[in-house]
Amino acid sequence: MQIYRMKTEVKETRECIAITGALGFIGSCLAAHLSRKGKYKLILIDDFSDEQKLNNLKDVDSDLQIEREDFIDWAKTNADQKIDSLVHIGARTDTTEFDVAIFDKLNLNYSKEIWNMCCERNIPLIYASSAATYGAGENGYNDDHHSINKLVPLNPYGESKNDFDLWVLKQKSSPPFWYGLKFFNVYGPNEYHKSRMASVIFHAYNQFKKNGSVKLFKSHKTEFKDGEQLRDFIYVKDVVEVIYWLMKSQTYSGIYNLGTGKANTFYTLAASVAKAMQIPLNIEWIDIPEDIRDKYQYFTEAQMDKLLSSGYTNKFTSLEAGIEDYVKNYLIPGNYY
Repeated sequence: MQIYRMKTEVKETRECIAITGALGFIGSCLAAHLSRKGKYKLILIDDFSDEQKLNNLKDVDSDLQIEREDFIDWAKTNADQKIDSLVHIGARTDTTEFDVAIFDKLNLNYSKEIWNMCCERNIPLIYASSAATYGAGENGYNDDHHSINKLVPLNPYGESKNDFDLWVLKQKSSPPFWYGLKFFNVYGPNEYHKSRMASVIFHAYNQFKKNGSVKLFKSHKTEFKDGEQLRDFIYVKDVVEVIYWLMKSQTYSGIYNLGTGKANTFYTLAASVAKAMQIPLNIEWIDIPEDIRDKYQYFTEAQMDKLLSSGYTNKFTSLEAGIEDYVKNYLIPGNYY
């Protein structure tokens, strides 16, 4: 398959940024952010046969769209096409998928090809890792490189992301600048297509809208009360700002946590969604399904010292403010980023 879609006249003087997973949640928000700046040539890579996700790019002005399976060959045959930065967000992100071969193909081997291409062509690389690499958190949430080989992910998705991080750290050759970002619980516009894997905020909104109540998991650990399980939720707009800053700052290469550094309870989340919708807070407590109960995380919180000490100074959006913006400006009117 060779489908290259040219949407606008290519202006070689503009800085060229390639984004894999451009139709997805984070990738499309990044593409929209860069498109609005109007000074970048965008090469977008994804599976463009997935019509459900096409609306994520409806307001994005890109120069070239390339099918994911064709991108490496395209890059080899268009070696004279300068790419100034590559953001590799594309991945299989389903934490309930247990076919290791799928993750080996899409998350591990494809990422290795991307890395090697960036090395050969001297392209700065930002790639998506995941907080799922931390497993149950028994070894903490420290993004120090020496801690990565101690991590025990809870599912094949987390294992695939950790395996690539470990592979990267063993490489003798690297892009001129590179950053692996361990995304924590990202939420925000353009996740309409994610179904079961959409954020808890997205599901809470839709449950409130349909039933007037939201389902939250009971706690199956005595040290946590119902609804007091904690996650580090980060607004996708903050994620995009960090990626953009890394592209421009070219700070120290390495693997970085990307959360807010502040965990919030699911009860706080549900209350914030209800408040943004201006409805009463009604919660239905349900058991954690047995198939995921022993793999359920009760606490995640990113240690953000590395990113902050590297020079990043923007404040992260509070959960309450992020939910208010997301619900009122995107979910209720059905808008895209």
